[in-house]
Amino acid sequence: MRITIHLDTFECPDPAVYAILWLDRDTRKWSREGHAVIDVPQWGTLVSSKGSTRVYDAAGMHPFCELSGLDLTSADGPFEGESGHALWYRHAHHAPVVGQWHVQCVDETDAEPENGVFADDEV
Repeated sequence: MRITIHLDTFECPDPAVYAILWLDRDTRKWSREGHAVIDVPQWGTLVSSKGSTRVYDAAGMHPFCELSGLDLTSADGPFEGESGHALWYRHAHHAPVVGQWHVQCVDETDAEPENGVFADDEV
């Protein structure tokens, strides 16, 4: 299952801040599909726990953001239009910046992508 998530409405001076992420529920990886103002790694890993999902960089060491309420382990979701709070970890030693996430699209087909974006994918 592939899920397209839109992150926006962050509490910061520039209102144009957004990011679009493509989440792969099965491999627990994500890729950046678009962004402005916000510094987003190209791809990384996902960790779900306690009803939320943490979005990590490719090394799996530093969380980029947390999607509160997005439970990738639930059999009932996520669904298009679902939304919740996003916590953007902009600076390592500062409080996260609060924003919103919402599911734009859920693709339940099992098709292989034409080009893999993850460095550890086999060719």
